[in-house]
Amino acid sequence: MNSVFPDSENAVGDGRPSWDEYFMAITDLVASRATCLRRRVGAVLVKDKRILCSGYNGAPSQIPHCRQTGCLREQLKVPSGEKHELCRGVHAEQNVIIQAAYHGIPVAGASLYCTTQPCSICAKMIINAGIKKVYFKAGYDDPLSLEMFAQAHVELIRL
Repeated sequence: MNSVFPDSENAVGDGRPSWDEYFMAITDLVASRATCLRRRVGAVLVKDKRILCSGYNGAPSQIPHCRQTGCLREQLKVPSGEKHELCRGVHAEQNVIIQAAYHGIPVAGASLYCTTQPCSICAKMIINAGIKKVYFKAGYDDPLSLEMFAQAHVELIRL
């Protein structure tokens, strides 16, 4: 055990949230910045109990948000989890990896905390970025995502 950062996943009895609870709570605040009309998702990359970067889902920089243009997926009646390419938004997991790359922050070996289980597109990015653990709150019906995480030995933990 590191004396500077005790393992608070095991209750320390001082009323503070565990590290996992702390980082997951931050994902909710990050998600509040989301501009998607269908789902608000927040993600935080963490390494050695330090936040590296955050991301939320929404349109790319300099592009009008769906709140301004309307939701193409709603207009086309695309069910959740299908045809991800028919969306102007970037997923929170994608944005957190992009932001880290943009700012030169290495993410290999990091953990990702996310409000929602990543889809298969995000799973591919997470695997190739070298992220080793993914913590999430809400499930997402994407069996391919689960299969790829298992094959790549990325630990998926629902909190």
